[in-house]
Amino acid sequence: MTYIDRIKSLREDNDKTQTEIAAYLGTSQTMYARYERGANELPIRHLIKLCDYYGVSADYILCRKDNEGHYRY
Repeated sequence: MTYIDRIKSLREDNDKTQTEIAAYLGTSQTMYARYERGANELPIRHLIKLCDYYGVSADYILCRKDNEGHYRY
């Protein structure tokens, strides 16, 4: 799994649309869709906001930790 998969999964698991998340981040739905496709890299400022929104760590979104909090190297 990559961070691209993780942000899409988090959004879908929380029954949110790309438009809703894009509005929260202060960007367009088109740009957010590009993040989920991997066409553009997610800016750090958006990573931080997504962590706050979903209540998860950056390590979790970046797939450095699994659900149980164990580091994956």
